[in-house]
Amino acid sequence: MEQRVWYAAYGSNLCRSRFQFYLTGGRPPKATRCYPGARDRTPPHDERAVLLPGQLYFAWESTTWTGGVAVYDPAGPAGAVAARVYLLTTAQFSDIAAQEMHRPPGTTLDVYGLLTHAPTAVLGDGRYETLHRVGELEGLPVVTFSAPWTAQTASLNAPSPNYLQLLARGLRESQGWSADDITAYLLAAPGVNLSWDRIRLASLVASEGHSQPRGLPT
Repeated sequence: MEQRVWYAAYGSNLCRSRFQFYLTGGRPPKATRCYPGARDRTPPHDERAVLLPGQLYFAWESTTWTGGVAVYDPAGPAGAVAARVYLLTTAQFSDIAAQEMHRPPGTTLDVYGLLTHAPTAVLGDGRYETLHRVGELEGLPVVTFSAPWTAQTASLNAPSPNYLQLLARGLRESQGWSADDITAYLLAAPGVNLSWDRIRLASLVASEGHSQPRGLPT
C-alpha cells in the first residue's frame, strides 16, 4: 500500500470544495487560475479539524486572489492555527504541493525521506516551497507547506475580500466557529489589519451565514 500522510490545510483549502480542485482540476469560483489536478483524483480517505502550534499571517501578492495569502510559521509566537487535515497518498500530496508551487504535478516527493532527520525541508525559496512536519495523527505524519519567512521578515499584505470569505467559510465548515470567533481569529493574524478593521471584517464574515458558536479552543 502506498504511504499516506495527513495534509494540513490552513488557508483556502480549509474549504473542502476549494480543495477538491487540486485533486480534480479546473478553475475555482472567483479564482483567476485553472488547476491541472492530481494524477490520483480519489477523494481523501479521511479528514479532521485540528489546531497547529505557531502563527498565521498574510503576505505576498497572489495572482490568483490579488491580495495577500495565508502563510504558516510553525516557530511563530505560541498560538493555535486552525487547520483541516486530509488523509492522502504521498503522490496526491506531492501533486497538491506542486500546484501550490506553480510546478507541473507528476513527481512524487519522498515526504518521509525529506523529513526523516528534521521537521522542515526546503524545496525552493518560494512562498509554498518549504515542507513542514507539524505533528502526527494515528501514526501518520501531519505535513504542510509554507514559506521560509516569518511575520517579521515577510512583506505583509492584506488579503482580498474573496480570499477572506473563502477562509471564513472553511473555518466555519471545519472548526464550527461562530462569526465572532472567525473575525477575532483572522484579525489577530498579522497583515489583515493593513486593510481591514473589526467592523468591516465582521460584516464580511457574517455574510457567509455562519453556524452557532462553538468557541475558540484554549
